[in-house]
Amino acid sequence: MSDKKDLSRREFLGASLAGGAALLAGRALFPSVQVPRKTGSDRPNILLIITDQQGLDTFSSLGCRHVHTTSLDRLKARAVSFAESYSANPLCSPARSSLFTGRTSSETGVIYNGLSIRSGIPNLGQWLSQRGYETVYVGKWHLPNGYQAEIEGFTVYPAGLGLRGTLGDRSVSRAAEAFLRSRTSSQPFLLVVSLLQPHDICGWIRRHHKPLSRLPVTGIESDLPPLPKNLQARPPEPRSAKIERMPGWNDLSWRYYLWSYYRMVEEADREVGRVLDALEETGHARDTLVIFTSDHGEGRGRHGTVLKNFLYEEAVKVPLVVAFPGRIQENVVVHERLVSGLDLVPTVCDFAGVPLPPRQRGRSLRPLLEGRQVTWREFLVSEVRNDTGRMVRAGRFKLIVYRNDPTVQLFDLAEDPWETRNLAGEPRYASELAELKRLLNQWEADLDLAPNAKGRFVLE
Repeated sequence: MSDKKDLSRREFLGASLAGGAALLAGRALFPSVQVPRKTGSDRPNILLIITDQQGLDTFSSLGCRHVHTTSLDRLKARAVSFAESYSANPLCSPARSSLFTGRTSSETGVIYNGLSIRSGIPNLGQWLSQRGYETVYVGKWHLPNGYQAEIEGFTVYPAGLGLRGTLGDRSVSRAAEAFLRSRTSSQPFLLVVSLLQPHDICGWIRRHHKPLSRLPVTGIESDLPPLPKNLQARPPEPRSAKIERMPGWNDLSWRYYLWSYYRMVEEADREVGRVLDALEETGHARDTLVIFTSDHGEGRGRHGTVLKNFLYEEAVKVPLVVAFPGRIQENVVVHERLVSGLDLVPTVCDFAGVPLPPRQRGRSLRPLLEGRQVTWREFLVSEVRNDTGRMVRAGRFKLIVYRNDPTVQLFDLAEDPWETRNLAGEPRYASELAELKRLLNQWEADLDLAPNAKGRFVLE
């Protein structure tokens, strides 16, 4: 391979940063406008930043030694982060339908990718735009199309480039920056910045099916992440899960895949930094609730998996970080409270001072963010794979079930956080299994299912 193609990690990052600096030079096109500070009684601005396919433990400040997330670490240092944060459905469109409605995917009707939200269920932009907010969307939507010129309830700033996060995300963050730097209105805003990275790992995997005999990038041998300790773990699984794996990969392939994924996380981190810089330099940060999350995670070799659309922790757990200067706690990690993508709409409505849309399934995180003592949820549920699967998490135990599939999974996450031992068949865990089934039936009984859902999930 020629020297031009053999980039060291230092050269790789240097080239990326140089490109970012060139784009930042264009800031003069959007000179910062300082907006007068609002009074404490005014409703806050809301900045919602979403990445795509970013697992929960992908911040350097959360202990990941193989990624450098300076922007996200900066945000986390002045925010509340949740260690038990779950996607409502670990697939792009279904997860996003829940993030923007507070309803389950079986209710929104978005049970797989490329569907629109069921008529009659408002998205967050529709709800807030009718209640005095300027609502702006930039980036990936995927309800039904990835990048849309029009989204009901939002003014859309065109940006993004199909399924090319490396290129398109720069235009997304630049468009968001332009909005923040040129804005003079005192009307509160909801700005959604939806980045694609690290979703480019999907295309990367398709291009790297064959095992590696050598690294295509030089000088990174010492930087390659180690193999996950549960790479070979295969607890009895439901056949209906249809989990994607790469059985032909060798150890070098797995480690290079992990290294590449973390570089994509770093690309997203740089675009997050551009938006946060603009928020701070325009004075908007003083009055803005910032929420950072992702739609779902990525397999990362755990259980030998890649991609998403299954219910192991690597796919279903996502970051959730919330900052609001002087209004909520700072540099706090909440470890024991179960939170979900379903909680986003109730939280935003609580801070915005507007009523909740009908039939909300989540809860406002505000009391947790403010450090108040409050009775919290006993359990949460996530859906998956065309409305065929369910996960129930309660305390230390987690249940995974699929429709008409005899194999059930039960894990004790306190003793077995890597989910290597399926306890469902062990008699001494019969009561825990029965209780999780009861909770799922309780949850399902209250759902207002969409016409295309597969019916209420009932366990004996």
